Amino acid sequence: MARQQGWFALILALAIAAGAVCASFPLELGLDLRGGSQLTLEVQPTKEITRVTSQQIEAVKAVLDRRVNGLGVAESTLQTVGEDQLVLQLPGEQDPSQAAKILGETALLEFRAQKPGTENEVRDLQTLRLQIKNILKNKNLSEVNIESSLQQMQIDKQQLEEAQKAFGIEVPAGSEVEQLEQLLAEINREIVLRFEPAKLTGKDLVNAGRQQEQNISGWEVTLLFNQSGGQKFAELTQSLAGTGRLLGIVLDGRSISEATVGDQFKAAGITGGAATISGNFNAEEARNLEVQLRGGSLPLPVKTIEVRTIGPTLGAENIRRSLIAALLGLFLVAIFMLVSYRLAGVVAVMALSLYALFNLSVYALVPVTLTLPGIAGFILSIGMAVDANVLIFERVKDELRGGNTLIRSIETGFSGAFSSIIDGHLTTLISCTALFFLGTGLVKGFAATLGIGVFLSLFTALSCTRTLLRFFMGYQVLRRPTNFLAASQLPSSLD
Repeated sequence: MARQQGWFALILALAIAAGAVCASFPLELGLDLRGGSQLTLEVQPTKEITRVTSQQIEAVKAVLDRRVNGLGVAESTLQTVGEDQLVLQLPGEQDPSQAAKILGETALLEFRAQKPGTENEVRDLQTLRLQIKNILKNKNLSEVNIESSLQQMQIDKQQLEEAQKAFGIEVPAGSEVEQLEQLLAEINREIVLRFEPAKLTGKDLVNAGRQQEQNISGWEVTLLFNQSGGQKFAELTQSLAGTGRLLGIVLDGRSISEATVGDQFKAAGITGGAATISGNFNAEEARNLEVQLRGGSLPLPVKTIEVRTIGPTLGAENIRRSLIAALLGLFLVAIFMLVSYRLAGVVAVMALSLYALFNLSVYALVPVTLTLPGIAGFILSIGMAVDANVLIFERVKDELRGGNTLIRSIETGFSGAFSSIIDGHLTTLISCTALFFLGTGLVKGFAATLGIGVFLSLFTALSCTRTLLRFFMGYQVLRRPTNFLAASQLPSSLD
């Protein structure tokens, strides 16, 4: 009796914990349920590679997949369409233009030494760049406060126009924000021209991360090189230490930071294979740069040819219909179990309710991203959980018809149906494994939800159902064979 009470207490504790998990962790929904973004990308050839092959498509997919993971998008799908196109679905991503920018850039990182004799030119360009950045910090600039900012920074329109002419920038009159942004981009390119060709690139990069800079609110990106890259970085910093020349950090042809190397590194340079990039980044800029660097350089350029935002309206309708279907199915199953198995049917309904609760809590913890096929897998696994209970209770009824006592019939029912339940669940698990490892996207979601359901079905059928039945059998009023089988089907001795 104490053992039964212990099992009952454990199941009750698990149910309370599962309910708390469901309340604390919202379920992750897929693109078809919560909306998101869909990008169509075209892989473009280069002068060196004039034809895009399947191997190159796979290489591009591998880099994009790493970048998608860095964006933190769950259950994304990346599929090949035709010979040179990829379709990427990003559930929950409501800024497709930003995602397209991060995913499509080549992310070629270079470390360059400043050319001798360019110190004054670079200093003037840095000053102008800083002034323009300060003006553009406010995203909602109007012409009025642009004029005010220009006056505060002691920059007049004539200076801007002269700088634009020097860099060959032509911008329509009145588009001052665009003028400033294009001028900023051109200044970064001009700064790069004052640096020597790269002596170290991102190909030697092992990992990238981000952290907040000490004593200020800005962020910096951390880098870790392999052994060869660490040696090159030490040699490069040693050659610049104490000279006044800068170490330029260039991403895709744009200077993102220029650093000085102190006299203390004259002897051996900066060793250890680690470095940081400080470019007055905010948290989002540092995260985007980290994603690009960790994903690696794209082997071929990628062009975004279509960007679509899928709203959550269709997803809400899908959820509503799926919920109605699931509840209706559960209700009909509950009616069937109650009519066919009486008290055992009540136990089965309680066990199925626990099963559904455990399932949802596992989905929230893992987390499993729910899609329409995933919901289908969940509902199908409920059917399997019912099937296990049917096998047990039919065996109990057979034992009662044969003249066994109620308690012996229940124990024999569980032991006799055990092998059949294991075999049925094992074959389904084999199918789930094949679907998960050989399938893609939505098929994987279906396999994941069904596989989790199979494991939990075994637990609820063999543990929860048995524990609840034993608990009810502790009450004399419930310990009657007629609570399991009609009196007309019972031997006269058990009536």
